[in-house]
Amino acid sequence: MFHEDTLKITAARGIRIPVMDSFLPNVVPPFMPKRSTTGEALPKARNYCARQERCQQEVRDKLYAWEVPAKEIEPIISQLIGEGFLNEARFAEHYAVSKSRQKGWGLRKIEAALKQKQVSEPCIRAALKAVDQEEQEGRLKMLVDKRWTKEKEPDPFVKRQKVMAYFLRRGFSSGEVAKAMSSL
Repeated sequence: MFHEDTLKITAARGIRIPVMDSFLPNVVPPFMPKRSTTGEALPKARNYCARQERCQQEVRDKLYAWEVPAKEIEPIISQLIGEGFLNEARFAEHYAVSKSRQKGWGLRKIEAALKQKQVSEPCIRAALKAVDQEEQEGRLKMLVDKRWTKEKEPDPFVKRQKVMAYFLRRGFSSGEVAKAMSSL
Protein backbone atom coordinates (compact mmCIF):
# COMPACT_ATOMS: atom_id res chain seq x y z
CA MET A 1 0.00 0.00 0.00
CA PHE A 2 2.79 2.42 0.88
CA HIS A 3 6.19 2.48 -0.68
CA GLU A 4 9.35 3.76 0.89
CA ASP A 5 9.84 6.19 -1.98
CA THR A 6 6.42 7.80 -1.32
CA LEU A 7 7.31 8.96 2.19
CA LYS A 8 7.58 12.70 2.68
CA ILE A 9 9.95 14.11 5.22
CA THR A 10 8.96 17.45 6.62
CA ALA A 11 11.78 19.94 6.79
CA ALA A 12 10.94 21.30 10.22
CA ARG A 13 11.09 18.15 12.33
CA GLY A 14 12.03 15.27 10.07
CA ILE A 15 8.66 13.56 10.54
CA ARG A 16 7.89 10.86 8.01
CA ILE A 17 4.34 11.04 6.63
CA PRO A 18 3.06 8.23 4.38
CA VAL A 19 1.57 9.40 1.09
CA MET A 20 -1.03 7.38 -0.84
CA ASP A 21 -0.14 5.76 -4.12
CA SER A 22 -2.06 7.43 -6.92
CA PHE A 23 -3.15 4.05 -8.32
CA LEU A 24 -4.90 3.05 -5.03
CA PRO A 25 -7.63 5.74 -4.67
CA ASN A 26 -10.12 3.65 -2.62
CA VAL A 27 -7.70 2.61 0.12
CA VAL A 28 -8.00 4.56 3.38
CA PRO A 29 -4.69 5.02 5.14
CA PRO A 30 -4.52 3.51 8.62
CA PHE A 31 -3.95 6.88 10.32
CA MET A 32 -7.22 8.42 9.07
CA PRO A 33 -10.30 7.62 11.19
CA LYS A 34 -13.39 6.33 9.50
CA ARG A 35 -16.47 8.57 9.70
CA SER A 36 -19.53 7.13 11.42
CA THR A 37 -22.77 6.98 9.50
CA THR A 38 -26.24 7.43 10.95
CA GLY A 39 -26.82 3.69 10.82
CA GLU A 40 -23.75 3.09 12.98
CA ALA A 41 -24.06 6.18 15.18
CA LEU A 42 -27.63 5.63 16.37
CA PRO A 43 -26.98 2.23 18.05
CA LYS A 44 -23.73 3.57 19.52
CA ALA A 45 -25.59 6.60 20.88
CA ARG A 46 -28.30 4.34 22.35
CA ASN A 47 -25.63 2.32 24.17
CA TYR A 48 -23.91 5.52 25.31
CA CYS A 49 -27.18 6.84 26.78
CA ALA A 50 -28.18 3.47 28.28
CA ARG A 51 -25.02 3.24 30.40
CA GLN A 52 -25.86 6.35 32.46
CA GLU A 53 -28.01 9.46 32.31
CA ARG A 54 -26.71 12.00 29.80
CA CYS A 55 -27.63 15.54 28.82
CA GLN A 56 -28.16 16.53 25.20
CA GLN A 57 -24.86 18.39 25.00
CA GLU A 58 -22.84 15.36 26.14
CA VAL A 59 -24.47 13.24 23.43
CA ARG A 60 -23.96 15.99 20.85
CA ASP A 61 -20.26 16.25 21.77
CA LYS A 62 -19.86 12.48 21.56
CA LEU A 63 -21.49 12.38 18.12
CA TYR A 64 -19.10 15.08 16.93
CA ALA A 65 -16.22 13.05 18.38
CA TRP A 66 -17.45 10.05 16.37
CA GLU A 67 -17.35 12.35 13.33
CA VAL A 68 -21.02 11.99 12.52
CA PRO A 69 -21.97 14.59 9.87
CA ALA A 70 -23.43 17.73 11.48
CA LYS A 71 -26.73 17.52 9.59
CA GLU A 72 -27.38 14.04 11.06
CA ILE A 73 -26.73 14.91 14.72
CA GLU A 74 -29.99 16.69 15.59
CA PRO A 75 -32.21 13.96 14.06
CA ILE A 76 -30.30 11.36 16.10
CA ILE A 77 -30.79 13.38 19.29
CA SER A 78 -34.49 13.82 18.50
CA GLN A 79 -34.87 10.09 18.00
CA LEU A 80 -33.08 9.35 21.29
CA ILE A 81 -35.45 11.74 23.08
CA GLY A 82 -38.45 10.10 21.41
CA GLU A 83 -37.27 6.63 22.42
CA GLY A 84 -36.69 7.71 26.02
CA PHE A 85 -32.93 7.24 25.99
CA LEU A 86 -32.36 10.96 26.50
CA ASN A 87 -34.31 13.02 29.02
CA GLU A 88 -32.77 16.27 30.21
CA ALA A 89 -35.07 16.72 33.23
CA ARG A 90 -34.28 13.19 34.42
CA PHE A 91 -30.57 13.81 33.88
CA ALA A 92 -30.62 17.11 35.79
CA GLU A 93 -32.48 15.65 38.76
CA HIS A 94 -30.18 12.61 38.95
CA TYR A 95 -27.08 14.81 38.58
CA ALA A 96 -28.19 17.25 41.31
CA VAL A 97 -29.13 14.59 43.84
CA SER A 98 -26.02 12.47 43.24
CA LYS A 99 -23.59 15.40 43.41
CA SER A 100 -25.24 16.58 46.61
CA ARG A 101 -25.08 13.16 48.26
CA GLN A 102 -21.85 11.72 46.91
CA LYS A 103 -19.61 14.75 46.42
CA GLY A 104 -21.11 17.02 49.08
CA TRP A 105 -21.72 19.88 46.64
CA GLY A 106 -23.92 22.83 47.45
CA LEU A 107 -26.77 24.07 45.30
CA ARG A 108 -24.71 26.88 43.75
CA LYS A 109 -22.03 24.54 42.46
CA ILE A 110 -24.63 22.09 41.16
CA GLU A 111 -26.43 24.90 39.36
CA ALA A 112 -23.18 26.14 37.79
CA ALA A 113 -22.26 22.63 36.63
CA LEU A 114 -25.67 22.11 35.04
CA LYS A 115 -25.41 25.48 33.28
CA GLN A 116 -21.98 24.47 31.99
CA LYS A 117 -23.57 21.32 30.56
CA GLN A 118 -26.12 23.59 28.84
CA VAL A 119 -29.15 22.19 30.62
CA SER A 120 -32.26 24.37 30.31
CA GLU A 121 -33.26 26.70 33.16
CA PRO A 122 -36.59 24.95 33.96
CA CYS A 123 -34.78 21.62 34.27
CA ILE A 124 -32.17 23.19 36.55
CA ARG A 125 -34.82 24.71 38.82
CA ALA A 126 -36.68 21.39 39.04
CA ALA A 127 -33.44 19.54 39.78
CA LEU A 128 -32.48 21.90 42.59
CA LYS A 129 -35.93 21.43 44.14
CA ALA A 130 -35.36 17.66 44.09
CA VAL A 131 -32.42 18.00 46.49
CA ASP A 132 -33.68 17.43 50.03
CA GLN A 133 -32.87 20.60 52.02
CA GLU A 134 -33.01 18.96 55.46
CA GLU A 135 -30.71 16.17 54.34
CA GLN A 136 -28.30 18.70 52.85
CA GLU A 137 -28.28 20.81 56.04
CA GLY A 138 -27.51 17.74 58.15
CA ARG A 139 -24.77 16.65 55.77
CA LEU A 140 -23.30 20.18 55.74
CA LYS A 141 -23.23 20.24 59.55
CA MET A 142 -21.43 16.90 59.61
CA LEU A 143 -18.95 18.04 56.92
CA VAL A 144 -18.28 21.33 58.73
CA ASP A 145 -17.50 19.47 61.97
CA LYS A 146 -15.19 17.11 60.11
CA ARG A 147 -13.43 19.94 58.29
CA TRP A 148 -13.09 21.94 61.50
CA THR A 149 -11.23 19.10 63.23
CA LYS A 150 -9.10 18.50 60.13
CA GLU A 151 -7.98 22.14 59.86
CA LYS A 152 -4.66 22.61 61.68
CA GLU A 153 -4.73 26.41 61.99
CA PRO A 154 -4.21 27.43 65.66
CA ASP A 155 -5.87 30.86 65.36
CA PRO A 156 -9.67 30.30 65.63
CA PHE A 157 -10.50 33.39 63.52
CA VAL A 158 -8.27 32.26 60.62
CA LYS A 159 -9.47 28.68 61.04
CA ARG A 160 -13.07 29.88 60.76
CA GLN A 161 -12.24 31.83 57.60
CA LYS A 162 -10.53 28.83 56.01
CA VAL A 163 -13.43 26.50 56.77
CA MET A 164 -15.92 29.09 55.48
CA ALA A 165 -13.92 29.57 52.26
CA TYR A 166 -13.71 25.81 51.75
CA PHE A 167 -17.49 25.40 51.83
CA LEU A 168 -18.10 28.48 49.73
CA ARG A 169 -15.94 26.82 47.05
CA ARG A 170 -18.08 23.70 47.41
CA GLY A 171 -21.15 25.69 46.40
CA PHE A 172 -22.83 26.48 49.70
CA SER A 173 -24.12 29.95 50.54
CA SER A 174 -22.45 31.93 53.30
CA GLY A 175 -25.68 31.83 55.33
CA GLU A 176 -25.86 28.04 55.19
CA VAL A 177 -22.22 27.68 56.23
CA ALA A 178 -22.55 30.27 59.02
CA LYS A 179 -25.61 28.44 60.35
CA ALA A 180 -23.72 25.12 60.30
CA MET A 181 -20.70 26.72 62.02
CA SER A 182 -22.76 28.47 64.71
CA SER A 183 -22.33 25.62 67.19
CA LEU A 184 -18.52 25.49 66.84
